[in-house]
Amino acid sequence: MSDPQQRAAQPVLITDAELSYEESLKVRKQRYKVMMGMRIPLMVLAAVFYQIPWLAVSLLVLSIPLPWMAVLIANDRLPRKVEKVNRYQADRRAIEPKEHPVIDG
Repeated sequence: MSDPQQRAAQPVLITDAELSYEESLKVRKQRYKVMMGMRIPLMVLAAVFYQIPWLAVSLLVLSIPLPWMAVLIANDRLPRKVEKVNRYQADRRAIEPKEHPVIDG
């Protein structure tokens, strides 16, 4: 069954199909929004804690690489499933459990 043509001829179950492009794009946009949404609160918290310089600087340093990371993560496609593809296997023996006699004419 390792022949690629035989594998291509067998149907793949729809439950194992990958996400559509639209669904994948929606997930990536959501990740981008969450990461960029984290940046503003970090900057606001840095302004709130301006009297504690080490904390304010730490929060600002955390907020600086977020746009770069958000773009990289949003442009990366979702990981593929590693699991084996589940293919439909017809049980031919269940249809015809025994051989039929051949009649020579």
